[in-house]
Amino acid sequence: MARVVRKGEAKSLELPGRISCEMFSGRVGAGGVTLRLVEIPVPLPDETPRPPHRHHDFEECIYVVSGQGVTHADSGEHRLSAGDAILIPPGESHVTRNTGAEPLVLLCFFPVADVAAGTSEPGASAS
Repeated sequence: MARVVRKGEAKSLELPGRISCEMFSGRVGAGGVTLRLVEIPVPLPDETPRPPHRHHDFEECIYVVSGQGVTHADSGEHRLSAGDAILIPPGESHVTRNTGAEPLVLLCFFPVADVAAGTSEPGASAS
């Protein structure tokens, strides 16, 4: 059965350096996919950048809804702007940072129902 999730109904995640809402995942009945809406704010002066994280056994596909940023990954530095997408392979360490003057808004897709179980991220809560 098709299901609509409104932004206000999404589960808010306590992830460092960004506002992240889980729209779909195993927690809400998805069998094999997770969709997150992520907002990375404009960095403050002298703010310590968050460290990279890694998804051990699955890919992450990131679509840029608005803003500008850069993904730092094991494979290099990848500049992104609205309308771009990037595919991060399993096991590749990465972090996306805002490089613009407005929030960086992303849709993050994962081919698993439980992202947290296969992710290593310094500072993330185990919820």
